[in-house]
Parts: sequence; C-alpha cells; structure tokens
Amino acid sequence: MIWKNPKGSRKPLGLGKYRMVETARYRVGQFFRALTARVSDEELEQVTHILTPTALILFRSMTTQDQRHALDVYHALCRAGHTDSRLFTAALLHDVGKAAARLPAWRRAIIVLLERFAPRLLARLGRGEPRGWRRSFIVHARHPEIGARWAKEAGCPPLAIALIRRHQDQLRNCRTEEDQLLTVLQAADNLN
Repeated sequence: MIWKNPKGSRKPLGLGKYRMVETARYRVGQFFRALTARVSDEELEQVTHILTPTALILFRSMTTQDQRHALDVYHALCRAGHTDSRLFTAALLHDVGKAAARLPAWRRAIIVLLERFAPRLLARLGRGEPRGWRRSFIVHARHPEIGARWAKEAGCPPLAIALIRRHQDQLRNCRTEEDQLLTVLQAADNLN
C-alpha cells in the first residue's frame, strides 16, 4: 500500500511504519467503539445460560465496554466451532479483574498506547501497591490474578480459573489441554 510519507512524496512507507499506522487506526477505532459499547438484553440472557448466578454477578460488575469485549471474544469462539463451557466461562470473565479499578476510556487509551509504545514504562508503573494515581496501572497489570481469584470465589471451574489467570501469559509450548485452550482464548481475545 502506498501512503504519503511525512515529507509528502508518494514513496511507499516501510512495512514497520505501515503497521504502526494500521495499529494506530485500529486503536482509535477501538477507543470509539468502547465509548459507544452496548450489550443487548438477548446477549445478557445468553450469558445466564453459560455462567452460574455468582459468576453472572461478576460479569455484570464489569463496565459495559468490558462486557461487550467479553461477548465479542465468546462469539468469536462460537463462530470457530468451540463448545467447551469452561472456555466460554473464561472468555466471559477473562478481564473481570479490571473491575477492581473501573477505568474510564481515556485511562484505558493511555494504557493501550503505553503497551504499544512504552511497555517497559507501563511495567514499571504497574508495580507496587494499588494506591494513588498509579492504581489504574497496577490493577491493569494484576487483573488476570484478581479475576482468577474472584472466579475461584464464585465457584467457576478450575480450568476456567487457570485460563483467566494465564490469559496474558506468553505461551512457549502447547503441551496440555489447558495450553491449547489458552491459545484459542488468546487468539479470540486478540481479534477483539
């Protein structure tokens, strides 16, 4: 694809710059989709058939944009032909730990930009006790563990809990059923 480069010539941008432009475009769209996120009554009814009543309370504790994202991940898994209820539970609750900080869209945008352009800075900001202005960064860093703890307290299946805890881990080898389901969950999460 040919883009005008910053100096105005019609010379093709390098692949790295093209990817950066596409990533920025995707993230801007993601920000606006988050601002306008909606969950229908029909979708909430669907969730009641997947989650236990206690787990449903967890799902409902998430922001609308997180519920929308979780449902999109769930729908992607369904379209791909998956049927494992433990995987569906993990899909619907993988980001529930973020409810510990109730991040507004503009803070989430900062975190997403830091993930892309300054991951070491984000990692430093995510250390320590979740207090003060850094609370958002720390909860974001720890949300898989927080979510897994809440899912365990809600009586979710052990495999779903493990998938929630590990959903941001870098998987080196795919040896177990858990690893295979984690790969599937991460792929669906990355698409949405």
